[in-house]
Amino acid sequence: MIRFLTRHPEKIYIPLLEHIELVFLTLIISVAIAAVLTLICLRNESLSLWLQQLLGVVYSIPSLALFAILIPVTGLGRTTAVIALTAYNQYLLLRNFTTGLKEVDPAVTDAAKGIGMTWLQVLTKVQIPLARRALFAGIRLAVVSTIGIGTIAASINAGGLGTLLFDGLRTMNIARILWGSILSAGLAILTNALLRAAEERL
Repeated sequence: MIRFLTRHPEKIYIPLLEHIELVFLTLIISVAIAAVLTLICLRNESLSLWLQQLLGVVYSIPSLALFAILIPVTGLGRTTAVIALTAYNQYLLLRNFTTGLKEVDPAVTDAAKGIGMTWLQVLTKVQIPLARRALFAGIRLAVVSTIGIGTIAASINAGGLGTLLFDGLRTMNIARILWGSILSAGLAILTNALLRAAEERL
């Protein structure tokens, strides 16, 4: 492993940077979409239940199957990976976002409305600050999930740490397999620990 690192460092750090970029891009898009869906769901309870059930079905689809469904439309590459990963994240994010906001004490929100706050003011100045731990927990779960599923995205030429694993399996190169496995697991564990620590501070 050390010999592979010293001889071919670019074959390790480039996939790692690609993986981090894929995760970051997916997270930004996922949170933006989930925020809009959460606002819609808070205003319509029946739609919220239906949408969460639909996203639960999408989340249960194996990643390779979802990639295969999207490839005829979006082709091979990072675009397909981001779309699939974003779809998976919606279930985690929407469930945590809506649950966290709805669990804010109604007496607090009623008091805010009683002093003349609008619905949007109650949301941004009362509910979101009080539900920030639940919101952050959803983001943490989405990030860890994206790191894991993103590894499989290398099978559709999306880059990332999965390229080390698949190349290693194809050529029976143990060093590639070990580096891909260690970096994928290490990135997920480290990210989860850092986000959990930040979540506890909230």
